[in-house]
Amino acid sequence: MADITPNLSLPYIMASQAQKHVTHNEALRALDAIVQLGVIDKDLVAPPGAPLDGDRYIVALAATGSWAGMDGQIAAFQDNAWIFHAPRDGWLAWVSDEDQLYVWSGSAWVPVSDSDLQNIPLLGVNATADPSNRLSVSSPATLLNHDGAGHQVKINKNNAIDTASLVFQTGFSGRAEFGTTGDDDWHVKVSPDGINWHEALIVDRNTGRISFPGGGVREKLEADRTYYVDTALGSDGNDGLSTGSAFATIMKGIDAAAALDSGQYDVTVQIAAGSYGENIYLKTLPGSGTLRLIGDAAAPANVFINPTGIAIRADNGGKFQIQGVRTASTSINIYAETAARLALQDIEFAGGTVCVQSSNFSDVTITGAHEISANYDTGFFTTSTGRLISSGASITLTGSPGFAQAFVFMDALGGMLADGMSFAGTATGRRYDINQNSVCNTQGGGATYFPGDVAGITGSGGQYL
Repeated sequence: MADITPNLSLPYIMASQAQKHVTHNEALRALDAIVQLGVIDKDLVAPPGAPLDGDRYIVALAATGSWAGMDGQIAAFQDNAWIFHAPRDGWLAWVSDEDQLYVWSGSAWVPVSDSDLQNIPLLGVNATADPSNRLSVSSPATLLNHDGAGHQVKINKNNAIDTASLVFQTGFSGRAEFGTTGDDDWHVKVSPDGINWHEALIVDRNTGRISFPGGGVREKLEADRTYYVDTALGSDGNDGLSTGSAFATIMKGIDAAAALDSGQYDVTVQIAAGSYGENIYLKTLPGSGTLRLIGDAAAPANVFINPTGIAIRADNGGKFQIQGVRTASTSINIYAETAARLALQDIEFAGGTVCVQSSNFSDVTITGAHEISANYDTGFFTTSTGRLISSGASITLTGSPGFAQAFVFMDALGGMLADGMSFAGTATGRRYDINQNSVCNTQGGGATYFPGDVAGITGSGGQYL
């Protein structure tokens, strides 16, 4: 049997040995010297002048005095004497005067440097790392500080279709995520359960334009915007921003426009040829911009809006323009109310009860070339302080349409300025009916200014000028 242990060289107590405590105490002294090894210095070639009991040093090369021949060994001052311990491969020692950890390589003490932490496969800080989470940290907070100036955190991905993001979890189930997820646009999305996700915001990588798929905050325009509508080729699942990604319905285009903050810019809903059997409600744009409903100015019949009920309605103080469409309905074709500001150009009226009605402080301006090709109760109706202003508009009467009430009917403080209107063709019915303190000013056009075959009338304070 050997006299010492194989690793630390601690003396064994032999079976027949006298004064066994001496051997035992030698072993304890050795353990005290080399377990949890921390030394004061490793660069001394001679022992210090007044060491304290328990002081430990690594003996430097070319040592002298009582350390001579002990280069690289641990010198421990115990019981007023230096005891030496030869290190073995892998022993670690903390050198206090350098604040540096050293390891015995088998021939020398070498520092444990930062390079020893390069390219390690896993690192857990108060946590267990795994193949997916190769860096794992469990901590109340994580600090990433600058080194003299700014500081960046970089998340890099291989391809545009990959994901580079930050995910926020509850109970290790995703609740929010932002980053470049699936493309190079910047996305923000949230989830109630880690399975179903709702995209709240997208920043376009090419333009910086912000969109809000979930609604909420409005996109603010920095230029005029056009949405395209094509009943034959479009889809309301598109973005409507080009002819190739057109909406299918006019109201989808209007809703998209109304979701914007227009600022000072206009929004156009450009309508392709086709028949649109939907009731159109022109919504007021937030901001000062005008909502423009544009069809085919050269051939309005190509864009046919023909629902039941009121065909096109505008109200709530908005600014609107309609151009180049054909309308027909079972009621009013174009109705402006509640302080709407509506401009009409190049409209074909193809059936209903009233071509145009303006009421409740609304203003309707008529310019361009228009056509009436069907019978109506009234052509133009103003009521409840509504006004209609024509500036050089031309109206073609096709097939001698009839007007059961009157071509122009006004009541309840309605107003009309018919400046330079011209008419082609003939019509049947009363030319005008002006009453209840309404005023129609034809700029001296005379009693036969409006089309019809029955003389116009006034009553209850109505004036025809």
